[in-house]
Parts: sequence; C-alpha cells; structure tokens
Amino acid sequence: MRHIVIASDHGGFGLKEKLKPYLAKKGFKIKDLGTSSKDSCDYPRFAYSLAKEISQGKYKRGILICKSSIGNSIVANRLPGVRAALCYNIKAARLSREHNDSNVLVLGSLFVNLNLAKKIIGVWLNTEFKGGRYQRRLNQIKRIEKEIKKWRA
Repeated sequence: MRHIVIASDHGGFGLKEKLKPYLAKKGFKIKDLGTSSKDSCDYPRFAYSLAKEISQGKYKRGILICKSSIGNSIVANRLPGVRAALCYNIKAARLSREHNDSNVLVLGSLFVNLNLAKKIIGVWLNTEFKGGRYQRRLNQIKRIEKEIKKWRA
C-alpha cells in the first residue's frame, strides 16, 4: 500500500474531505493532519506539519489545500528537501514532477474544483521525474539548502 499525507486549513477542508475517498480508491493509506472542520484556523500550522513529515522522510508525498494555497507553498518550501508545487492545472502538475521532482502538491480550492483536483492529483501521482539536466538543478537546490543551513548555524 502506498502512503500519502494530506492537510488543509478551513478554506481547503471541503475539498480535502472529498479527495480522501478518491485517494483511498487509488490505493493510498492517508494520514490527515487536519484541519478537522470548516472553523477558521491558520494555514501555517498545517502546512508546517505536513512539510515536516516530508522533510524528515516520514512520507514521500503530500497534498496541501487552502483557498489560494500561496501561503501553503511559502511555508512548505521553507523546509529542507521539500519541493512544494502550487498547481492550478494538469500541465503544471506534470511539469512539477518531471522537472522538479515535486513531493508536495499544493491546491487552491478557489481555483480548482473536485473534478479538476482529481485530474491534477492523478497526473501528479503518476508522473515520474525525468532526471538528467533536471537532476543537476535539484542538486543545485540541495547545495543552496546546505548553504542556508550554514548561515543559520
């Protein structure tokens, strides 16, 4: 069984809840990090929780959802090893995997409905990283992450 972690704030809660059965049907065991209602909450807490799971290697892939998902992207990409891609369409999802080996898919509920979200997720989950020159670029990102770590020490 494949594993995936998912999280949202109140703005993404409805879409997240509708996507969980879809992911389960695709054979995923889902870890839901919240939120658990439509009550107003702050997205950074949930984005950080999910990104930490990815950064620490506990999960290989994750999905974050809020209204625009811009903030989720900002938070998630602050953690080493996290390559969160904000995707509003299928082409962006495919390229985020092929070129960037994205490991967190970020969706905005204001911009994607359930049917489009399912298509985006399907492409994102089934697209392989191309490697080659793209690996060279990922290696550069890893060096940047190490440099930042030195600054903070």
